[in-house]
Amino acid sequence: MEWKGRRQSHNVEDQRGAGGQNPFGRGGMRIPIGRGGVRRAGGGIGIGGIILILIVSWVLGINPLTLLSGGDTGLQGGGYEQQTNQAPANDEATAFVRTVLAETEDTWNGIFQASGQTYQEPTLVLFSGQVESACGFASSATGPFYCPGDRKVYLDTNFFRELEQQFGASGDFAEAYVIAHEVGHHVQNLLGVLPKFNQARQRMSEVEANRMSVRVELQADCFAGVWGKHTDQKGILEQGDLQEALNAAQQIGDDTLQKRGQGYVVPESFNHGTSAQRMEWFRRGFDSGDANSCDTFSGEI
Repeated sequence: MEWKGRRQSHNVEDQRGAGGQNPFGRGGMRIPIGRGGVRRAGGGIGIGGIILILIVSWVLGINPLTLLSGGDTGLQGGGYEQQTNQAPANDEATAFVRTVLAETEDTWNGIFQASGQTYQEPTLVLFSGQVESACGFASSATGPFYCPGDRKVYLDTNFFRELEQQFGASGDFAEAYVIAHEVGHHVQNLLGVLPKFNQARQRMSEVEANRMSVRVELQADCFAGVWGKHTDQKGILEQGDLQEALNAAQQIGDDTLQKRGQGYVVPESFNHGTSAQRMEWFRRGFDSGDANSCDTFSGEI
């Protein structure tokens, strides 16, 4: 991906080095829908959620108590507080994130404008170790996430190294896909998809909520693909970039994670989609370049 020398977004807050917030601060402890997904306020965690947390913990070598406690490492002898050294504001990872975010801004500003709407650009927060959002406290173990409450994307750039080393998904376009997916959740928030889901899930069983969550996540994958197409049309993508994104989608599918972690899958606990589904919907958005092709809520997925 030829990203160097391109416009960089100013909608980035660098909170690296600010660690040590109270994990039980404003709003109390929050549990994310899933690794890399949308964080929501309120609610508890069921058996399916616990199973998924245990799987992710096994894959990443993380103490499951870290995830179950919302990242409180008080009993772990320091934990993530040891990772809060602030990176230089002009490091390459920061420049990359700012550039990719700018590209998403260009894409969605154009798409919204074409439909007579105004795109409200999100803020991306860089953090190290732990962070406090409007959705509650989160640690790096949560992975990248979007908080509808403050309309911000949260990212610890160390996740990119983890993406390569733990998941076998390397490459700058794989990293860009992660950012574009979270921005896709912001688009859903602006379109009213997330508010409707968060309201409806209160009346759903855990299994039903997981099924609907899969549709939400796959649409964000498709929106990421739409961004990828618009970026490709600028001549930015290089040979192999598309495969990098598809490989990332494959490696973080629910079934792949569960097979890697425990040797079998629990479909009713899926909340992001299978590897095949995630690849399919990213590719659908990429092939069409049209957000209207991303209706994951009608028919089979």
